Amino acid sequence: MDALAGSEARVAEELNRLGIASEVRVMPASTRSAAEAAAALGCDVSQIVKSLIFQSIKSDEPILVLASGANRVDENRLAEIVQAPVQRATAEFVRARTGYAIGGVPPVAHLERIDAYLDEHLLSHLVVWAAAGSPRAVFSLTPTELVRVTEATVVALAVK
Repeated sequence: MDALAGSEARVAEELNRLGIASEVRVMPASTRSAAEAAAALGCDVSQIVKSLIFQSIKSDEPILVLASGANRVDENRLAEIVQAPVQRATAEFVRARTGYAIGGVPPVAHLERIDAYLDEHLLSHLVVWAAAGSPRAVFSLTPTELVRVTEATVVALAVK
């Protein structure tokens, strides 16, 4: 296994601090997309946690959406939930507010506290996999642990 890079090590340290007994795994191939991550891990794409950053148009605050790799996020539903118009954040906004590049954004260890919303579909799995700070690093945890460490609100966000 490769040594952990700075961002990967930051995620591993935060997982340890949060009491998550999961090893950050650096994969030989890209895990940037949900399909790539599922192929690299040999799991179903629905077990991949997409950590998506949206931006509140009104307040300019980041919003973290944790969605199943098999689903698309209903942005209109998200706007209803947060009671403000939202848009997908730009790569620059994501890096500035989380400290990570798109494709490697973990659900934890951001530069600032970010309100999180977890799509209910992730709760149907025993184990899920999330990005760990780079486009090749991942870690596993239970959906219950994911809700706890992100303080996420569980909602229905998948496009129907």
